[in-house]
Formats: sequence, C-alpha cells, structure tokens
Amino acid sequence: MHEITFIIGGARSGKSAYAQRLAQALPGPVVFIATAQALDGEMRTRIAEHRSRRPPEWMTLQLPGGIGEHALAQVKQAGVVVLDCLTLLISNAMLQASPDVDHPDEQAARSMVNQEVESLLRAVRQSSTPWIIVSNEVGQGVVPPYPAGRQFRDLLGWANMEVARQAKEVVWMVAGIPVPIGQHRLNGDDRMAFSRG
Repeated sequence: MHEITFIIGGARSGKSAYAQRLAQALPGPVVFIATAQALDGEMRTRIAEHRSRRPPEWMTLQLPGGIGEHALAQVKQAGVVVLDCLTLLISNAMLQASPDVDHPDEQAARSMVNQEVESLLRAVRQSSTPWIIVSNEVGQGVVPPYPAGRQFRDLLGWANMEVARQAKEVVWMVAGIPVPIGQHRLNGDDRMAFSRG
C-alpha cells in the first residue's frame, strides 16, 4: 500500500536532510522529484547544493508542476519517492495561473493549486510506493504585506492540510530535530475546503 510521510517545518529547519535520511534507510531505488526552478542565480546555487548532497544513483525528476500527470510511470519501480518540495509546487502553480503578482487572479490561482494537489494525491493513491513529501509551514510568521503573499500563505496552508490528512505520519522539524506529531487521517466528510480561516 502507498503511504505518505509528510515532513513540515520552517525554512532551514533540516526538512530536506531528514527526508534524505529516511529515503536512504528504505530498500529499493529512490526517485527524487524536485520542484524548484533555476530562475535566478540564488536558486541555481540552492539547486546545485541540494543536488550535491543527494546520492548519485538516485533518479531525479525535475517537475515544477504536473507531478500527478508525469510522475506515476516513472515511480513504479521505485522503493521510495521523495517530493521536495510542496511549497514550490504551490508557488509554481500560482504563478502559472496568475503571473501578475501585483494583481493576482485569486480564482485562477485557487483552481490551479486545487488541480495540482488533487492530481498529486491521486497519483500517490495509485502507486504502491511510499512517498516522503516535504513542505514549509508559512502561517506562523508575519502576515505578508501584499495580496499575492497572503494568497500564497493561504493556499499553501490549505495544501499542507490536504497532504497531512492523507499522511501515515506527520513530522515537524525544529532546528534539525524531527518531532513526530502523529497520524492525521480524517474522514471524507472532514475534507478541508478553501477558506480564509
């Protein structure tokens, strides 16, 4: 049966390193799905650093979007799939739907994010491979001062809840320390809807 280990925490909390350690401990080949895009020098450097820390035998799929559509055939023979990270997947979906960050199209962004998350979770359910999904918690800081930032916070918060409720295990990362916060499977009637709450 498929299962999700969901690793969530703040920036530089050790999420990716912990996900990698978990994956290395499991039998079988690892498929690593990277959602980052090398759009500037800083991101190119970050991507290169992450890549250098991964074992060379891991298969890396560079998928900034459409994971549910494109990944399923590639992960059938995997022992484990690592998705790093949900945060950038949501950001990419938002920008694809509404590229004008000064005047974001809220409906288009919500629709695109919903489609991306539902497609991803459908692919997970259809696979027989365990998944490790990494994401950021962005709702505990200062309220973003601009509309696109607030929309991103809201949509990522919703996506995190959707993945967490499907997860076998949720792990909160604090200063490099993994803190298991338990199972969070909800009934279908408890499915979270998009809201501002």
